[in-house]
Amino acid sequence: MDSVESAGGQLGAVLSAPRSGAAALAPGGPWLATSLDQARQVLTDVTKFDFPGNVSGTDDLTGSRGETRSGHTIFPPVTPGQVTRGITTFDREWAAALREHDRTRSGEPYDAMVLLRRPVARATASAAMPSIGEDVRDVVADRVLAWIDALGPIIAARRPPRRWSRIRRVEHDTRVALEDVLEDALASLPAPGQTPQQMATLLAAGTQVPIAAGAFLLAWLADHPTGAVDPVHAVWETLRLTPPTWLTARVTTGDVELGGTPIPAGGLVFVSPLLLGRLADLVPGDASGLVRFDPDRWRDGTRRPGAWLPFGAGPHACPGRNLGMAVLTHLAEWAASHEISLAEHVAIDQSRGIAPAPCRFTVTARREPVL
Repeated sequence: MDSVESAGGQLGAVLSAPRSGAAALAPGGPWLATSLDQARQVLTDVTKFDFPGNVSGTDDLTGSRGETRSGHTIFPPVTPGQVTRGITTFDREWAAALREHDRTRSGEPYDAMVLLRRPVARATASAAMPSIGEDVRDVVADRVLAWIDALGPIIAARRPPRRWSRIRRVEHDTRVALEDVLEDALASLPAPGQTPQQMATLLAAGTQVPIAAGAFLLAWLADHPTGAVDPVHAVWETLRLTPPTWLTARVTTGDVELGGTPIPAGGLVFVSPLLLGRLADLVPGDASGLVRFDPDRWRDGTRRPGAWLPFGAGPHACPGRNLGMAVLTHLAEWAASHEISLAEHVAIDQSRGIAPAPCRFTVTARREPVL
C-alpha cells in the first residue's frame, strides 16, 4: 500500500512545505497553515477568514449574503437519534451489500469503493431525513450517488469545463433530478429546515467522504500484520494518515497576519488535517514512525485523538462527525471479526480529495478471536 508521502503532486507540495509561519505554496499564495494554532485561527475566526465561494479564485466577498459573507450555509450537527437511525441503516445495508457481492460475483475480491457506496448513501439519507420512508430514501440515496459520479470529472479536470460541455450538462441533469426528489420529500415534512439545494450538498458531502474514509480504513486493516486492533483507535489512525478531506480552504476578508506571515485581503489559505496529523506534538509515539499505521499509539492517553482537526473546527466543522465516526467504527468492528487481505496494490488517488485506488480485498472468517 502506497503512503501519502510517496504520492507527489499537491500532497507532496503540502507535506514538504516549510514549518515556520504560514507557508506560501507559490509566489503570492496560496498560503498553508503549518501549526495547530494557525489552523484554529483560520477555521474559527470568521471575521478574518471566510468560507470561499470558489477555491480556484480570490473573489471579492464584500457583497455576498447569507449565514456567512460567502453565503455558505452552516448546518447543525446531527443528533444522537439521527446517528442511531443512520448506523442501523448502515449495518443492514452493509450486510446486504456483502450478500449481493457473494451472490453475483462469488470468488471475486471485494471493492471497498464500490461496496460502501449504497450503505453509506442510505445511512446518510436516513440520518439527514429521518422522517422519510425507505422507498423515498433509497431513491434519494441513488440520486446522490449519481450526482457524486457526475461531479467527479468536473472536480478532477485540470481546467474548469465549459459551461455547456457534456460533463457540465450531465452534472446539471443529475443535480436537478436529485433536487426534484428532495423537493417532494422535504415538502412532506412539517419543518424541513433546508432547501433541496442545501440538502443535496449536505447529502453529497456526507456520502462521498465516508466512502473514501471507509475504504482507507479497510485498506489499512487489511495491510496490518495482525488486524488485532481497537476499532476506535483504528478509525482515528486512518483519519490521521489518510483524511479524505485532507485540504480545506478559507479566503481572507482583509489584510491579516498568520503565524507572523502577512497575507493580503482575498488571499487563499489552506488548512491540512493530513499535515497536522504528522506533527509530533499532536501524535504520540516516536517522531520517526509517524508515517506508519499504528492504532496502538492511541493507547497513550497523553494526546487527544482528533487534535489534527479531521472534521474541521469552527462554524463550518463537519455536521456529520458523530455519524461518520459511528459508521467507521462499525466497519472496523466488522473487519476485526474477519481476516481481510489486500488483493492488489493500493495507490493514492488525489483527483478529488484522496481515496485508495483501488481497495480490493478478500475476506475469510477469523480463526482466532481478537482480544
